[in-house]
Amino acid sequence: MKINLITLGCPKNIVDSEFIKGGLKACGVEFVDEANGAEAVIINTCGFIESAKEESIDTILQAVQLKKRGHVRNVYVTGCLSERYGKDLRQEIPEVDGFYGNRDMQQVVAGIARQLRLKYELIGERELLTPKHYAYLKISEGCEHPCTFCAIPAIRGNFRSTPIPDLVAQTARLATQGVKELILVAQDTTQYGLDLNGRQQLPELLHALCRVDGIEWIRLMYAYPYHITDAMLEAVAGEPKIVKYIDMPIQHISSRMLKRMARRVDREFTEKLLEQMRAIIPALALRTSVIVGFPGETEADFQELLDFVAEGNFERLGIFAYSQEENTPAFGFSEQIPEEIKRERYDLLMQAQLQVAAEWSSRQIGRRLRVLIDEFDSSTNAGRGRTAWDCPEIDHTVLVRSSHVSLQSLRRNSETPKVGEFCEVEIVEAHDYDLIGIPRRRPNSFSMNIH
Repeated sequence: MKINLITLGCPKNIVDSEFIKGGLKACGVEFVDEANGAEAVIINTCGFIESAKEESIDTILQAVQLKKRGHVRNVYVTGCLSERYGKDLRQEIPEVDGFYGNRDMQQVVAGIARQLRLKYELIGERELLTPKHYAYLKISEGCEHPCTFCAIPAIRGNFRSTPIPDLVAQTARLATQGVKELILVAQDTTQYGLDLNGRQQLPELLHALCRVDGIEWIRLMYAYPYHITDAMLEAVAGEPKIVKYIDMPIQHISSRMLKRMARRVDREFTEKLLEQMRAIIPALALRTSVIVGFPGETEADFQELLDFVAEGNFERLGIFAYSQEENTPAFGFSEQIPEEIKRERYDLLMQAQLQVAAEWSSRQIGRRLRVLIDEFDSSTNAGRGRTAWDCPEIDHTVLVRSSHVSLQSLRRNSETPKVGEFCEVEIVEAHDYDLIGIPRRRPNSFSMNIH
């Protein structure tokens, strides 16, 4: 049986899809890249914000059209949209053969296998959807934070940590498959362990994962500011395998807006935390995400955020325009911001961060940095990779050029960087979000100073 699996949304959805793929592959299923001609299409959806919901609905309707034309037999929908709106979707799109949520992947796989009349006993190993040299490790499920803009607690349920031995075993299996970079994800990674025995256990988890042979980089995403501790920062600073990079969404810097968002921190707390983080981890690259156009955001609130970003407080930045989501406290807030003002503020923030990024990139010229090669870029005849300060898909890249680098040499020549391997690169040119470098031979001489 041939199945086409489509994954939408965040890295946490990617992990869920990897378990779906592994479980069904253990049943004898073959996965194909195209929906047309497959016996079944599985769409793992995102339902977080309006644009994500629209993309998910469009993808479902496209699959349904293929079914109506006889090009596929079955369509199944899983993930956040299905969890959030399953009852409505069953009524609106009855052509879908099954809707499944996102809280128990074993039940999802068992249900789809049963409908497809496949023999199913136990969920199989994860089948990576990422390049084989990096993988996401989802360390917990759910969220209990009261953020007024967010529907995730209703979609994903209560916070539930995966025990350390299970995560270490999963990491060891990934390492045997060739994974070199491990990216920790959750709704809040810094809350890890609180539900298990009443105390945060992220430092213990980090130390345990560093002991796994084969893993060379460990990256920490989705760190909630309120739960960051000295012990966690010292683990990042002291463990060589943990890259000096933390993704910490602040959402805003105006204390008034942070209170309306129910973020549990204010500007003073955030500024002290940033100072503390950089004192403990001098080479730290900070990534954050912010929301523009939250209900009641005044010009003064936005200017405060714009100035804070322009000061270069974050090396990496993601920006979201507020999406009014039903069943969240902010849905009913007065003073909703017009879409055109959201777009204007979004553009101004992007321009400010572009200047920060360009200045950071220019400071890298002449340095030798360790780069992990992700792919070969045929348009530039170069390897495309990342420094330790860059997460795949969302951050800066490094083009590694050489007169001797080609697709064939990346595959065969031991003197040129290969996809999935580390190399030392001398940075010779910088653009806004990209660096250009030449491979060098001394792999242990790279710079660890971010500035």
